[in-house]
Formats: sequence, C-alpha cells, structure tokens
Amino acid sequence: MYTYMYGKDEQGKETGVAKKMEDTLSIVEAREQLTRLPEQFDEELKTRRNVSAIKVTRHNKPVLAILPWELYESIVETLEILGDEELMTDLRQSIQDAAEGKGEPWEAVKRELGWS
Repeated sequence: MYTYMYGKDEQGKETGVAKKMEDTLSIVEAREQLTRLPEQFDEELKTRRNVSAIKVTRHNKPVLAILPWELYESIVETLEILGDEELMTDLRQSIQDAAEGKGEPWEAVKRELGWS
C-alpha cells in the first residue's frame, strides 16, 4: 500500500510523495492519517488489485484493524456463509460434484439462460 507523505514546496503549495505504506501504524500515526486512508486504499486497489487491513498498535500491541468497507463486507459475508450449516452442506456437495465431473458445461448454461 502506498501512503502520501504531505509537505510544502517553496511556494507553500502542498505536495505529495508516494511511499510504501506500512501495514502497521501506531495509534498516533493512524489518527494523523485517518482522513487520507480511503484514498490510499483506493490507490492500492488500483495498483495491486487487492487491499489489506492496517494494524493499529498502542504500546506495540495490536488494538485495532482499519480496512476498506468492501473488505469488511466480504469478511462478514464469508462468516455468515461459514456459520450457515445448510449453505455449507450445499457448498461441500457442489465441490464434490465438480470434482466428480458432474454438472452442466458453462457454455451450455449460458446458452440456456440466453447469455451467449
């Protein structure tokens, strides 16, 4: 992830220099950077196609995680699926069916649905 370290040039205009962002910030650093984090997450997503959480520490011990909303939602959705025994049973069966070569070819399904 990249962070933008803000400074001022000779005319007093703000400048930004891209630097590698640490995945761990102290609580003081996190407070200073909080309003810039959404843009930094967006930039990371554009350049790396994935986004990771930032660990926030107090006295070198993890106390918080800061992550983009989309990542949070995907984690919650995954936990909901993992906690639903019926969905997990269906998922396990689907994985087994796929491993055994059962099911319909994707192209046939797309034609049937009018997608191709």
